[in-house]
Amino acid sequence: MQIMEGAIAPAAPPAPLTVSDAGVFSGYAALFGVADLGRDILMPGAFTATLRQRGAAGIKLLYQHEPAEPIGRWLEIVEDGRGLKVRGELMPDLARAREVLSLMKAGVLDGLSIGFRTVRGKRDPRTGIRRLNEVDLWEISVVTFPMQEGARIDAMKRAHVPAVSSGARLRRVARRMRLDALMRGQGAD
Repeated sequence: MQIMEGAIAPAAPPAPLTVSDAGVFSGYAALFGVADLGRDILMPGAFTATLRQRGAAGIKLLYQHEPAEPIGRWLEIVEDGRGLKVRGELMPDLARAREVLSLMKAGVLDGLSIGFRTVRGKRDPRTGIRRLNEVDLWEISVVTFPMQEGARIDAMKRAHVPAVSSGARLRRVARRMRLDALMRGQGAD
């Protein structure tokens, strides 16, 4: 949701997600200046201290904020002009991570949500909106329903698939046909 002259307006729908088997994805876990469903607004710089202290390796990648469900690791977490940009990797050896990847591919699961403790923030008594100036970030989860509508996975790394020309495909098919014909004793003329 976006704050517009004291009112809350729906955020724009997320961009379509390109999904592959690679398991590396990116997106925004939080957006600056945008109210979430709990009426919190993260301010630029809110994550600076915790990222300096913990780094990406110190922030857990969970499924639905469940501490017993780690599903991968964060490769990069940075603040930019828009918000908290993240790049993570699902661990294919974990059953839950494979399920999450499948749900991402189906377009069912694309939300991101942060788990944190407020360090410095102030609630506006008139609007009820709390501005968070500093938070202690513990984890970022892949979720079905993010608190911030715009906190979404926006890209998945495509698995490297070498380009194959149509001529190469035709030659492969022709070889298989010749082998099949030889196996059936029909010759390959």
